[in-house]
Amino acid sequence: MYLGTMILDTAARLLRLLPTEPAHRTTLLLAGAAGPFLPPPKADDARLAVTALGLHFPNPIGLAAGFDKNAAVPDAMGKLGFGFVECGTVTPRPQAGNPKPRLFRLRQDHAVINRLGFNNDGMAAAARNLAARRGKGITGINIGANKDSEDRTLDYVRAFAALTPLADYVTVNVSSPNTPGLRGLQNREELTRLLGALTQARKTSIPLLLKIAPDLDGHALDDIADVVRASGIEGLIVSNTTMARPPLKSFHAQEAGGLSGAPLFAPSTEILRQMHLRLGTAVTLIGVGGISSGADAYAKIRAGASLVQLYTSLVYEGPGLVTRIKRELVDLLKRDGFAHVADAVGAP
Repeated sequence: MYLGTMILDTAARLLRLLPTEPAHRTTLLLAGAAGPFLPPPKADDARLAVTALGLHFPNPIGLAAGFDKNAAVPDAMGKLGFGFVECGTVTPRPQAGNPKPRLFRLRQDHAVINRLGFNNDGMAAAARNLAARRGKGITGINIGANKDSEDRTLDYVRAFAALTPLADYVTVNVSSPNTPGLRGLQNREELTRLLGALTQARKTSIPLLLKIAPDLDGHALDDIADVVRASGIEGLIVSNTTMARPPLKSFHAQEAGGLSGAPLFAPSTEILRQMHLRLGTAVTLIGVGGISSGADAYAKIRAGASLVQLYTSLVYEGPGLVTRIKRELVDLLKRDGFAHVADAVGAP
C-alpha cells in the first residue's frame, strides 16, 4: 500500500469519530488540499482495462455520485486508483437540500441512510470546478432537477447543456428517493419525454446514461428497458439507494431516506441481472450498490456490468479499499480462467 494511501486510511478512521455530515465536509477539504501532492496511482493490471461508452477505462472500479456533489475533487479521488469518478448530483440552481440531520451511519450494518435532497452549489459552480481540472482521468457528471422546479425536464436539459462540454459522460438521475415525485420520471411516458429532450439537445457524441432505482417491479423494468433501447442512450446505472428496509441492527435503521451499503448489494445486483437479461449488450451497464470487496465487484460484473461503482464502503474501509478490490478482482479472473475482465461480463 502506498504511504499516501496509508495516511489517508488513518485519516478516514479519525474522521469516523466526527458526526457524519461534518466528516464528509472535512474529507472533501482534505482531499482538495492533499490532491495536488498525491502521486499518480500505479498502472493497473492490463486485464482490468475496459473499453465502454467509447471511452478507455484503466480499470472498472468507479466512485459513485454523491461523494463529490460539486465536482470539487475528481482528480484527487482519481489518484486513489479509481478507473473513473462520477460527480454530482448537480442541479441548475444551488440547493440547500433537506433539513439536518439527514445523513446517518449504520455501523453494524456497514450501511448509510441519507435524505440529503440534492444539496449542491448549482451547475455554474460545478462547471467552474470542472473547467479548473488539471487531471485527465475519466470524470462523469450526474444531473438532477431542483426540488421546486416548475419544469423538471427543462432543468435536466439546462444542466446537460452547461456541463456536457466539461465531462466525459453525463448521468441522468431520476431515481433519488429524496426529491418528492422525482422517481415518477421513471414511468414510461415521463422517461420517454425526458430522454427524448436530452438526446435532441445533445450536440456531441458524449455518452448519456440513466440511473434507476432498485425498488422496481418487473413491469417497470420492462418499460425502462423498452424506453432505454428506443432512446439511443449509451448506458444504465443500476442502482440508486433503496427505500426498502431489510432487517437491520443499527440504531438509525428506521430513519427516512435512501439506504446504501451492504444491505443494498443483493437487491441491486438482482435488478442489474434483470436489466442485463432485458437489454443484453444494447447499452453499457454499470453496477452499483453494496460493493466492498473484489468478490462483490466480480458478482456485479458477472451479473452484466461492464463497470462498477462504490461509495458507502469507503466510509468504513478507507481509500485503501480501491487497491484491494482491484487486486482481488485480478485473482478472481485468474481463478476462473478469464484473460480479461470484459470476458467475465454477464458470464454464468
